[in-house]
Amino acid sequence: MNARVVFMGSPDFALPTLEELHRRTQVVGVVTQPDRPAGRGRLLMPCPVRQLAEKLEIPVFQPLSLRKPDALEQLSAWQPDLIVVAAFGQILPKNVLALPPKGCLNVHASLLPRWRGASPIQAAILAGDERSGVTIMLMEEGLDTGPILAQRTVPIRPGTTGAELSQQLSFLGAATLIEILPSYLSGMLAPLTQADGLATYAPLLKRSDGLLDFTQSALALTRKVHAYSPWPGTYFILNGKQIKVLDAHPHDTFESEVEGRYIVNGLPAVGTSEGLLVLDQLQPEGKRGMSGGAFLNGQPNWL
Repeated sequence: MNARVVFMGSPDFALPTLEELHRRTQVVGVVTQPDRPAGRGRLLMPCPVRQLAEKLEIPVFQPLSLRKPDALEQLSAWQPDLIVVAAFGQILPKNVLALPPKGCLNVHASLLPRWRGASPIQAAILAGDERSGVTIMLMEEGLDTGPILAQRTVPIRPGTTGAELSQQLSFLGAATLIEILPSYLSGMLAPLTQADGLATYAPLLKRSDGLLDFTQSALALTRKVHAYSPWPGTYFILNGKQIKVLDAHPHDTFESEVEGRYIVNGLPAVGTSEGLLVLDQLQPEGKRGMSGGAFLNGQPNWL
């Protein structure tokens, strides 16, 4: 494929797509998010896509906003036939969408129209969906509303974390895009309109969303622990300190409204509106992650 492609993406999810495009097309430029402060020193760190693009010797552009005049100037200078987006983190304005003759394609980590929005992977696990997948979509001005070119499905197994599903879908998305790209570029692939009436939405997550609410059921909280691993993570407050929950499971009990703290098979557990949430792996504030049993050794007043 001789198409001139501009790629837009930022996190690890986008890396397989960039790698495959680099192998099979002419990637003339990469657009990614500006460097952000990270770590204890709050030093500016490049995102994963910038690091890969520089390794592949592809020109990189990091605009604060695609709505600035210099953004369109740079994109126009690259003369792309096609723009491909995977977890970029910015909305593409109308003039950018209209720039490439072959349009803009998005590799989206859900089975659209289910879970439009910023956090589809976490939303699918949190809702207890039995399956997820990827959608290759022709982009338009609406939020993930564009017509569908292809979809591929994977099951969500019990205990799957957000990180695990993200990695699986990142490779599936890249493979699906490369599979359909020749047909799309040749005009042989007709897009299908989304069923807007079936749409659900996955909002942008904040760190505060990870606070566990023990008035929910143990099953719902377990899904949250798995969905929000690694970001934004889950936690509760004990004696004024934040305790991160790295892994948990619901206890096999049908009791409801079992308020309070318990020990189950040597592990800490918390009562919920339905059943007990057993805390398998924890990370107390200022310490490393540890097993629930090791955590109890430092909490003589747990009960």
